[in-house]
Amino acid sequence: MSETDALLTGAARHAASFDGGGLPPQPARRVAVVTCMDARVDPARILGLRDGDAHVLRNAGAVVTDDLLRSLAASQRLLGTAEVMLIHHTECGVLTYSDARWRGELEAETGVSPPWSAEVSTDIDANVRAGLEALRSSPFLVATDSVRGFVYDVRTGALREVAADGRR
Repeated sequence: MSETDALLTGAARHAASFDGGGLPPQPARRVAVVTCMDARVDPARILGLRDGDAHVLRNAGAVVTDDLLRSLAASQRLLGTAEVMLIHHTECGVLTYSDARWRGELEAETGVSPPWSAEVSTDIDANVRAGLEALRSSPFLVATDSVRGFVYDVRTGALREVAADGRR
């Protein structure tokens, strides 16, 4: 059995006991959480979120891309979120490669240069600050005063805030 088949078995168990939901599309806590796709980072567990509490957006490195801004604009303008938490984490796999090296390897293997970049450096706090700046300066977001950045430590489970101005 493949892992997908095993997960489908879990989905069938979930559906069998599903109570019909009834949750509105607007998140109850009016917050959007942006974080990495890393399997060690579980925003619901880390933040104590329940179904319907928040919008959770994930990508490699928790990078603020055009597509992420599109989703956040919908979250804020159409579904009422008023706060954004940007959460990076320690030991991120994206930080193990330089952007030039990764793009070069992809182009060498496929013959095509990717239209995107990793957009990260090995300085995790600098990555958070860059993301905060991108979020706060976006003309498409309406709630930019309540944008905060954090680093989650995958070894200790601790979450620490990163000040936009570089102070801890």
